[in-house]
Amino acid sequence: MRILLVEDDELLGDGLRTGLIQYGYTVDWLKDGLTADQALKTEKFDVVVLDLGLPKMLGVNVIQNFRSRGHTTPVIILTARESIEDRVKGLDAGADDYLTKPFDLDELCARLRALQRRSATRAEPTITHNAIVLDPAAHTVKLHGEFVNVSRREFALLFKLLENAGRVLSREHLAQSLYGWGEDVDSNALEVHIHNLRKKFGQDFIHTIRGIGYMIDKSKEEK
Repeated sequence: MRILLVEDDELLGDGLRTGLIQYGYTVDWLKDGLTADQALKTEKFDVVVLDLGLPKMLGVNVIQNFRSRGHTTPVIILTARESIEDRVKGLDAGADDYLTKPFDLDELCARLRALQRRSATRAEPTITHNAIVLDPAAHTVKLHGEFVNVSRREFALLFKLLENAGRVLSREHLAQSLYGWGEDVDSNALEVHIHNLRKKFGQDFIHTIRGIGYMIDKSKEEK
């Protein structure tokens, strides 16, 4: 999951970014509402996590602009404000959930997973695809009931492909899901991860659609 984090508090923002990366997320961190508004016009994210009390443009206005452009990406608002009115304004502007500071990182991650399930219209907490079971909360993958060792980015790539089984995902879209801004990425990094997943789950598991990207077939139960 690629997350846009918008938080002007340096200590909190740095802690959230570090913690979310350790949980396996790709995180891009911005510190004001105006820059976030511009980023949301050109970049694709899986979830937006933003403070309401931002400099240059309030979080409520960022959400309103985002929704007015027709985007349905889930948004979680963070706020130190305790008044119900502030939370109502955020939700009415188009936010999907909120957390009041201070909060626990585990709770934020659980809410992120819940939003991702909803956006993917998936009821179950795990993803089952034939003999593969991927558990986002435990960050584990099983094949025929046996644990398979995957790296953080292999897990993220597998998650993205499985959630979109039957659909072709572009190379650019997949790369953006795995790497944040400013990361030093080799030109063939995505292909290396694809190669590693094929070694673990079968050469025909991931299909290359030349000139477009990659896809996994729907599971047998879905066909």
